[in-house]
Amino acid sequence: MSSSRPSPPDVHPVTTSDGVEVRVTRYASGGKGPVVLAPGYGNAARVFALDTVQRNVVEELADHGYDVWLFDYRASPDLPASREQFTVDDIAQRDYPAAIDEVRRATGADSVQVLAHCVGSMSLVMALAAGLEGVRSAVCSQLGAHPIPTPANRVRAQIRLASILKHAGVAGLTTDFDASRAEDRALDAVMRGVPSHHDCDSPVCRRIAFIYGDVFDHGHLNEPTHEAIADVFGISNMTFFEHVSRMIRTGHVVDREGREAYLEHLDRLRLPITFLHGEHNRMFLPRSTEATYGLLRAVNGPQLYTRHVIPGYAHLDCWLGQHAEHDVFPLAMKALDEYN
Repeated sequence: MSSSRPSPPDVHPVTTSDGVEVRVTRYASGGKGPVVLAPGYGNAARVFALDTVQRNVVEELADHGYDVWLFDYRASPDLPASREQFTVDDIAQRDYPAAIDEVRRATGADSVQVLAHCVGSMSLVMALAAGLEGVRSAVCSQLGAHPIPTPANRVRAQIRLASILKHAGVAGLTTDFDASRAEDRALDAVMRGVPSHHDCDSPVCRRIAFIYGDVFDHGHLNEPTHEAIADVFGISNMTFFEHVSRMIRTGHVVDREGREAYLEHLDRLRLPITFLHGEHNRMFLPRSTEATYGLLRAVNGPQLYTRHVIPGYAHLDCWLGQHAEHDVFPLAMKALDEYN
């Protein structure tokens, strides 16, 4: 394990404008920062602090002297709110402002930096375009304003699978698996027949792949991390997937009704942003961040934006891979240090 010793976590519950409780968790490890870490959809923010890897993201930031804040927005399985219905608009327009305000209040900082992954990244871009204040730079992992999926996920969006399931009475899906439940065993039997890019006999991994796609390259995860994955994933809701499907069909971020609530305000994203994307991402293709990167450079000028495609990596393994501390972390640290 690394020599880092982040401070014990200090949990700050935060109430959003619609009365939902989210939270930020502080690891006060130095005088730099603060930096806010936002995970992907359906993940607990502690995914960044797993102790199964040789060195996790929180430890890396602690060694760089950062005041680290993990952000659990309403999709986190650690929150009761994850069991309700909501859209990406709610995360962008309600959760992000409440969280950033709390970090600024608690630290006295005029602004923060954000490292956000997947839907945490897309909703950050949406939040900034909607007028979020107090963010001076960002590292956006795997998604920006253009969710361009693999063909399989595009088909799901085109046939409106989320709406079909919702109308059939399916409010949400979960990655949890209980071998004692006949319905869980039956669903797992069906999922065994779904084609996949990896050979894994974990029922949880099959559920993750069924709901989201190939979230990570198994070859990059050590066995303890692979086993710990089940604890950081959780429930998802169909209203969220309806919204994401609409954005996939549109080709870029829009509000839940399909209105252009975000890309009309690209001037609000005139701040340093570094995009990171796994070369082999099989959820959202590298063209996703390439499109956002190109658009922002065209509108706001090229000087503020940087993009890296990470060879050999897929999606979440960019942060949980056993060699990510050497292959990925330095790119994020360089961007954060430059604008600290």
